[in-house]
Amino acid sequence: MGLDMMAYAVDPTVKQDKGVNIAEWRKHPNLHGWMEQLWRERTGSREDFNCQEVELTLKDLKALEVAVMMGQLPETTGFFYGTSSDSYYKSTDLAFIDESRALLKKGKKVFYNSWW
Repeated sequence: MGLDMMAYAVDPTVKQDKGVNIAEWRKHPNLHGWMEQLWRERTGSREDFNCQEVELTLKDLKALEVAVMMGQLPETTGFFYGTSSDSYYKSTDLAFIDESRALLKKGKKVFYNSWW
């Protein structure tokens, strides 16, 4: 068991679009914490942040890029999360951000989801 994370894009004009996988991470707790903060700001929910879909905008991706580049992802811990892996995943995070921007500009919607 552990924290499994993914990002994907869907075409909002296509019903039941299965989407395209953009990135996958295994035990990247600080990225997960960043996404959880975004989700809580949007929803106000106090539920567990597990299997919760988060839609990402261009503005979100810019803020995420700054956090990744400046080493400012929030320190996040959890039983299944593992330890900080920011430096290990930095290039993956930046590639995810670039690809997500390109997909958003093509009219796709980008989402983050995870489970533990």
